[in-house]
Amino acid sequence: MKNARISWAAMVGLAIMLSTSIASAQLNSGAQSIALNATLTESLTLNLSANTVNFTLSAGSPTNAGSAGITATTTWTLAAGRTAVGVYAYFGSATAALTDGTNNIPSSAFYIADNATPSAPLINTVAFGAGSAGLQLANVPITAGNRSGSRTDAMTFNINLSTGSLPLLPASTYTGVLNIQAQATT
Repeated sequence: MKNARISWAAMVGLAIMLSTSIASAQLNSGAQSIALNATLTESLTLNLSANTVNFTLSAGSPTNAGSAGITATTTWTLAAGRTAVGVYAYFGSATAALTDGTNNIPSSAFYIADNATPSAPLINTVAFGAGSAGLQLANVPITAGNRSGSRTDAMTFNINLSTGSLPLLPASTYTGVLNIQAQATT
């Protein structure tokens, strides 16, 4: 029993001596600093779910729906000082939004319903495109709470051929380009 006590005491003493010698063996350098610089750049993107819509036109009809809807997703990361994000639909010409090379369908006959709102013709002058050939789809006020954000515009399309000289359009293939673009303002 006496030998067990001596062995146990020897082990405790050895453990204390080892921990003391390890602790006193540490040597630390002075801290060195690294300056960190991280830049989050502004970005504004707009992506479309598809890029083609077909129409089967009926002479003189106010209802010529597009074959499919298109969803535009606008995403942004903006700097302080930006006040709004606008989303716009526009044509390059008010008089010839769609054409067969001779005969034209004006932008005023082209309608967009955005996020299930009533259809509206492209008759406004907007930030892009030709005068009287656009439609503002959205105006999102920017605050400190939404400098990074996104919005979705689900659009459906119609061509109204019931007004003016449009009921007299000849049978033909009419083509055009509708542009969707976003802008962040200050």
